[in-house]
Amino acid sequence: MTLPDPHNTQLDSILDTIKGGVRIDAVLGAGSLIWGGFDIHSDLDLVIIVADAEYEAVMAARQTFAASLGELITAFTGEHVGEPRLLICLYGPMLLHVDLKFVRLSDLTHMVERPAILWARDEAAVTATLDRAEIVWPEADAQWFEDRVWTWLHYGATKLHRGELFEAIGMLAFLQERVLGPMLMRRAGRLQRGVRRIEQVPEAGRLQAVHAAYDAVDIARALKAAMALYLDLRADAPPARPAPHMPDAMQAFI
Repeated sequence: MTLPDPHNTQLDSILDTIKGGVRIDAVLGAGSLIWGGFDIHSDLDLVIIVADAEYEAVMAARQTFAASLGELITAFTGEHVGEPRLLICLYGPMLLHVDLKFVRLSDLTHMVERPAILWARDEAAVTATLDRAEIVWPEADAQWFEDRVWTWLHYGATKLHRGELFEAIGMLAFLQERVLGPMLMRRAGRLQRGVRRIEQVPEAGRLQAVHAAYDAVDIARALKAAMALYLDLRADAPPARPAPHMPDAMQAFI
């Protein structure tokens, strides 16, 4: 894959720095590097395989390590996405987002995607580990959506009625990310990736109805639109146990 110049320059610098040390055994590429669609706005998603004996030391000095790879502006760990091994970095002077996920080779047993080997001291060993790994994208099933969407819609409606309009608007965005976007992806035969690049999906424009202005009447309209879109998408794969009394109870509540 041909990368934009800023990404290519940063990646070359990272690999050159890592090759000069002894703590890192391999660097793998993930995200857009393997899915395609990489452009000037993409992040560099890197998996850093650390030698077992060096892992604790590298984890303790991740900020220093990241600073050695370029002009580091800021960096923070990924607990907010459930991944404390991740260091999210912003480099300059031309702003570039780089994710560094630090793992041992033995950690690569269950993954959501197969990363590409960008460099390895022992490529055969890394390839063998990837070949043995279970690689499954976390797709939610019909019952997962059904068990959650009504409570989330109710939450949004309670915030609307209380006058917490920003909170209600936030719930509409959450519903797009966790329910409606993935279900639209499912209908299009794509992986459930929230609303990532959802503009490429034929019916993505239907999400516009789920956006709302800072206005109680418009938020109520958008909540009903979210429910209507969910019901339409639900028909593609009906859940085994539909929630009782819905959607009539929710329609009346909103």
